Amino acid sequence: MPLSEQEQRLLDEMERHLMNKDADVVSAPRNGQALSYRNIVYGTILVLVGIGGLIAGVSSGIVAIGVIAFVVMVAGVVLAVTPARGFTAPAPRTGERKNRTGSSSGSFMDRMNDRWDRRQDER
Repeated sequence: MPLSEQEQRLLDEMERHLMNKDADVVSAPRNGQALSYRNIVYGTILVLVGIGGLIAGVSSGIVAIGVIAFVVMVAGVVLAVTPARGFTAPAPRTGERKNRTGSSSGSFMDRMNDRWDRRQDER
């Protein structure tokens, strides 16, 4: 069943709105800071140690071991989601995008956005 003229206009408007806002969402920095892989690894190790300690505390019946293990797990999660010190994410790009000559330059998302822009310009 084909769309009515009003539905088609609404669909076109929604598509234009999404295309304009999509680049803003992709290039927006997360709170101005990036996560540290080192913190993620250390946090994951602490969570695993905490889980092991929690299992040991429950199986032995000693509540203090279980409580300490739970605190270690919480500390591991906090460490994993803590942003890196002294590192801030790059500022969002403004203005026109540069045309890239090499396919290996830039991030994957930048290359995909460039391809999308070129495809939309051809229409």
